[in-house]
Amino acid sequence: MPVYSNKRGNSPITDYEIFDNAITIWFKGGKAYTYSYDGPAGKYHVDEMKTLAKNGIGLSAYITNNVKFDYDK
Repeated sequence: MPVYSNKRGNSPITDYEIFDNAITIWFKGGKAYTYSYDGPAGKYHVDEMKTLAKNGIGLSAYITNNVKFDYDK
């Protein structure tokens, strides 16, 4: 599982794991949330989050502004 590089230095995200149709994101404190193509977030947002995770910048803000509660339940 890759460590989120956190290029701005202020992200609550620690790690992530990318799957073909989903991404799981770990936050400080150990909470993990999965966003999938078939879940409320949908393919567009999941693909955006995959890119941001790989780039190590902007993922937390994207989640807050676009998919905060759209994780798979």
